[in-house]
Amino acid sequence: MKYVRPLSLFHDLLKTSAINQGRLLGLDVGDKYVGLAVSDPLNKIASPLSVLLRKKSNIELMATDFQKRVLLHYGFVVIYPFANYAIAGITAKHSQSLVAQDSEISELSLGGFIVGYPFDRQRSAPDAVRVKLFVDDLCRTGKLEGLKFTYWDECFTSKNVELLVKPLNLHPVHAKSIMDKFAAVGILQGYLDYVNKKMKLESAE
Repeated sequence: MKYVRPLSLFHDLLKTSAINQGRLLGLDVGDKYVGLAVSDPLNKIASPLSVLLRKKSNIELMATDFQKRVLLHYGFVVIYPFANYAIAGITAKHSQSLVAQDSEISELSLGGFIVGYPFDRQRSAPDAVRVKLFVDDLCRTGKLEGLKFTYWDECFTSKNVELLVKPLNLHPVHAKSIMDKFAAVGILQGYLDYVNKKMKLESAE
């Protein structure tokens, strides 16, 4: 995995042809779970995808699962449904409908990962260390070479989602799955809004 600056990642996507541009995957890394969100083909809108179980002991297996389901093609990523690590019963309907709409193309072509990071915290803060360790562990497996990623500010994202979900009085497990997925949506949407605005300003110059 290779880190690139936020704008550089988007610029790299735009350099490719429209048919191969690829979507972006947003990650909200928690203590026990990793929430996932995916962009639309135009990289304008983020939608919830799934929630993966995170364990220190299964990082190698998780990377292998990514490698099998996330196949590297010409510097891009093809991602298949996360059957092994998706938490039962909380895979987003969005991802299921994408597969149902075209059974012959059930994968999502991805151009990179957007990983939520608490930039308001010190680097030694538990939240910041947790994210870095997760990414470092994935990198050390050597199974995702060629995949580009960047960090994006996740400040207040989880808290805002929690404030929206709490009044619904959902079962704790269901509420947690929603919060993780939509925290990932908030991270990815924040990134998409920023880079698209930047691209618009650059084109106007």
